[in-house]
Amino acid sequence: MLYLYFVLLTGAVFLLIAGIVEQRRHYAALHTVPTRVLVNGIRGKSSITRLCAGALRGGGLVTVAKTTGTAARFIHPDATEEPVYRKFGIANVVEQIGIVRRAAAYRPHALVIECMAVMPALQEVNQSKLIRSTIGVLCNVREDHLAEMGPTLDDVARSLCRSMPEHGICVTAEKDRFHILQEEADARDCRLVYADPETVTDAELRGFSWFTFKENVAIALAVAELLGIDRQVALQGMYDAPPDPGVLSVERYVTPEGKRLAFANVFAANDPESTLMNVNQLLDLGAISRPVNVVINCRPDRVERNGQMGEIIPELRPDNVFVIGHPSKSAIDAVPASWRDRAVDLGGERRPAEEFMPAMLSRMPDGASLVAIGNIHGQGEELLEYLAELPADESDPADGSGSGSGSRVEGDAGPFEDSAFAVDGEAVSGRAFAGDGSAVGDSAFAAYGGSAVGAYPLQTGPARAPRMDPYASYPPAYEERYQASRTQETPMVRIPAQESAAVRLPVQETPVVRVPMRETPAVRPPAPADAARPVSSHGTTPDHRLEDGRRRPGSEQSFGWFHQPAPEDGRPPAHS
Repeated sequence: MLYLYFVLLTGAVFLLIAGIVEQRRHYAALHTVPTRVLVNGIRGKSSITRLCAGALRGGGLVTVAKTTGTAARFIHPDATEEPVYRKFGIANVVEQIGIVRRAAAYRPHALVIECMAVMPALQEVNQSKLIRSTIGVLCNVREDHLAEMGPTLDDVARSLCRSMPEHGICVTAEKDRFHILQEEADARDCRLVYADPETVTDAELRGFSWFTFKENVAIALAVAELLGIDRQVALQGMYDAPPDPGVLSVERYVTPEGKRLAFANVFAANDPESTLMNVNQLLDLGAISRPVNVVINCRPDRVERNGQMGEIIPELRPDNVFVIGHPSKSAIDAVPASWRDRAVDLGGERRPAEEFMPAMLSRMPDGASLVAIGNIHGQGEELLEYLAELPADESDPADGSGSGSGSRVEGDAGPFEDSAFAVDGEAVSGRAFAGDGSAVGDSAFAAYGGSAVGAYPLQTGPARAPRMDPYASYPPAYEERYQASRTQETPMVRIPAQESAAVRLPVQETPVVRVPMRETPAVRPPAPADAARPVSSHGTTPDHRLEDGRRRPGSEQSFGWFHQPAPEDGRPPAHS
C-alpha cells in the first residue's frame, strides 16, 4: 500500500514540475510578442480578427493571427493561412498554447487572436494565463450562449468583460451596454475606447470586395490608431486582407428542375439580432429578393438557439420555413402559431441532403431566395455540399433576376470590377463607385440611386463556379483549391538546348550523396551609407530582415503548404 502512495506522489510531483516548465516556456513565448490583441464578443469575432491583422500588416508590422469561428485558421505574416489541426476535431482552449508558441517563432510585432472560450471562467483563464493581451477587443453584446453567460444581456456583458486586460486597453463598438463595460473596465484599471461606427464613411466601406459592417471596420481602425498606424494605410491593409470563409455571402444556382435560386449563407450570425441585420441588409441591397424562403438548421447542443431562430420568423416574413437537423421540434415549436403552417419539417439526425433537398427545392418557385440561418454544423454542412454541386446561374441580369458574382458595371467613371450584384439597373458594388456618387443608407455596400439600365449598362462576364463548402472538416478537394488560390506560382521558362558539333563524351553517373548543410553567414560587401534599402509591404527587406534589424523568423519562402528556407543573401536556393 505504501508503494502505491509513493507512485501517486511521484506522479503528482512529476506533473507539477512539467506544468511549471510548460507555463514558463509559454510565458517566455508571450514575451517575444510585444503587442497581443484578444478579440472577444458575440458576433463578428473572426472578421474583426482578420481586419485587425490586415490593418497591422498594412502598417508594416509583422503580424500573426488566428481565427476560431466557422473555419479555424492560422494566418501567417504574409497573409497565407492554413487550417488549425485539432485532434479528433474537438476544440479546446489549450490549443492556444501551441498557437502562441508557433507565432513566437516568427518574432512578430503583434499577435491577433480570437477568443475561443464560452464559459466565463474559461474566458478569464484565456486572458490571464494563455494570451495576457495588451489590447482587448469586445466587439458587441448579443443574445447568444445565454445558458453559459446569461440569462440576461447584462450578465452576458459582464461575462465578456472577463477577457479585458488588466492595466491595458479595451476597444468596443457596443453602445447599448457601454456603461456596464465601463464599470468592469474601471474595476480592472483598463482604458475603454469606443469605436464609433459613424466615423466610417460609405466611401471607405465600398473599398471592400466582400460584405462587412461599419462596426467591424471601426474597431480595426481604432486598434491600428492605438499602434500609430495611419488610417489610409490601415484601410488599404484591410482591403487586401482575405475574408473569412464564413463571411456573409450570396451564391446563385440553377436547381435540377431548371429553377434559378439565390442562396444566402447567414449561418455565421450567432444570434437573432445579427441574423435579422444580415438578412435585412441583403434585402436592402437587392442581393436577395422576395419570395424569401428560410431554412433553419438545428443542433442538439444548441436547443436555445434553435428556438431563437424560430421566434424571428415573423420579422423575416418568408413563404416557407424549412427546418432541418435535430431536434427540429425545438425550432418549430418556437415559431408563432400564425406562421407555423408555413413550417416544413425536414429534420432528422444524420439525414443526408439527398433526402431533404429535393423536397425543399420543389416547394420554391423560379427566382426565389433561400436564406440559411441557425447552426452550420451537421445538416447545414450537408446542405452546403449539395448546393456546391449545382451549376452556377449564368442568366442575363437584364431580365430582372439580378446577376451573380463576376458582373461588370460600367458608368461615367468607366468600368469597375468586383461588382457584387446588379438589380433593376442599380449596381451594388464592393470596390466600384460610379454615377453621381450618391449612396443610400449606411449599410456595408450602398446602392447607387438614380441609375437606369441605359445609363449604366451591365455586361455579364463568366460566372464563377459555386464555392465548395469551407466548413465541413476541410475536405481535401477544398483545401487543394483553397491553397492553390493563395499560392502564386512562378512560371518556368524552358530554353531549348542548342546542338553543337562538339563530340559528346559519355558521362558516368555517380550516386549523389546528400549531406546536411549548415547555414553559414554570407559575405556581403558593405552597402553605401546613402543607399536606401527597399522595404516590402510587410516591413521586411529583400534579405529577409526587418527594419529594426531583426531577422524574419526562419527566413522562409512560403508556397502554400510548403515552406522552403531561404539563404541570408537573398538568392534563390540551389537545387541539387
